[in-house]
Amino acid sequence: MLNGDHKSVNTWANCDLLVKAKVKRSDIQLLVKFVEGMGHLGVVTTVNRHQGEVLIQTTKYCWPDLIKLISELPIDFEILKD
Repeated sequence: MLNGDHKSVNTWANCDLLVKAKVKRSDIQLLVKFVEGMGHLGVVTTVNRHQGEVLIQTTKYCWPDLIKLISELPIDFEILKD
């Protein structure tokens, strides 16, 4: 820890967010490229390419901006419940 600052570590300790979603198989590439282009907002991993399932790794702080931008894409995007 830098300078023994435990507060800054605790601030980010619980901010990770994983969002499982489904898109058309043909739209996975577009989603990945788009989110990569907004590299500071999240990372997309394909979970099941045949079913169009992806996992978006982001933070609770970035998710509102990212979902707003994704909703403007010309793709059908469905958030899956666990």
